[in-house]
Amino acid sequence: MDILVTGGLGFIGSHTAVCLQRSGFRPILVDNLSNSSLSVLEGIEKITGVTPVFLQGDVNDAAFLNGVFSQFQIRAVIHFAAFKAVGESVEKPLAYYQNNVGSLITLLQCMEKYSVRDLVFSSSCTVYGEPDTVPVTEIERIKPASSPYGATKQMCETILSDVAWCRSQCLRYFNPVGAHPSAEIGELPRGIPNNLVPFITQAAAGLRAELTVFGNDYPTPDGTNIRDYIHIMDLAEAHLASLNRLISQPTVDAVEYYNLGTGKGCSVLEVIASFEKVNQTKVPYKIGPRRAGDVVQVWADSSKAKLMLGWEAKRGLDEMMKDAWNWQLRLKNSADS
Repeated sequence: MDILVTGGLGFIGSHTAVCLQRSGFRPILVDNLSNSSLSVLEGIEKITGVTPVFLQGDVNDAAFLNGVFSQFQIRAVIHFAAFKAVGESVEKPLAYYQNNVGSLITLLQCMEKYSVRDLVFSSSCTVYGEPDTVPVTEIERIKPASSPYGATKQMCETILSDVAWCRSQCLRYFNPVGAHPSAEIGELPRGIPNNLVPFITQAAAGLRAELTVFGNDYPTPDGTNIRDYIHIMDLAEAHLASLNRLISQPTVDAVEYYNLGTGKGCSVLEVIASFEKVNQTKVPYKIGPRRAGDVVQVWADSSKAKLMLGWEAKRGLDEMMKDAWNWQLRLKNSADS
């Protein structure tokens, strides 16, 4: 069964491809390589024993995407391809609206043309903005987003709710981190990382002078932002569970929303402390000013995903930090050899 995975060589896409491959699906990976690398294909092959189908191209390119749909018997789509940095979206809002919203529209037009109804959509907890209460449930009031990135995810969810023929699962991620335990694939940010954990690992490896903690004067126990960090393999397994729900249950609602997190919030300083403890490695860091677009604290109530998808996060923060560091060491060793 062919499953189209857009952004398939990205952080979440590549780990989901591993889960799909091991579960008997054939992932058809599409990526424009703007924030990924062809080396990921080799990593997937080493883990699964199979080189996945890969086509280089942009989901915003209708001609390219039509070619993909005409070449393969696509049963369903998992749509990851998007820009994802909160801070960058504040600086480049038009690029985010064009890429994130435009690519979904192009994809849906192709899906409709080729009668592909089922879509697993990569959404985000940023759709909640600054939540009134935590943990956040799926019925939390959707407030104005704190960043253009969050606004694009809100718009995409609105589009999916209006497209009646498409059965979509909107998976609202919290903060995916870590790497595959084999250290064959992991997060590969281009340039300076926009996310906390790859910056921690790069600083610890001496690739960055130090990590900047954006603000220590928030109304939290230690003054730093609190997020719900989820292991990338837990997140990948959630996509498989969501896909299986669409395929096995033809009466599923036209659009469903699921929070994917551990249900536990960790502050920036707690993440640093966990990394230093499990890896016996210091992280050089300094306190800087707050960053535009950041919410104070958010973590998930994922009980709906457990009830409806039979999924829950299994891996803890220490395991996330250990796998992330092993991946960084793998990259460092490869660069040195």
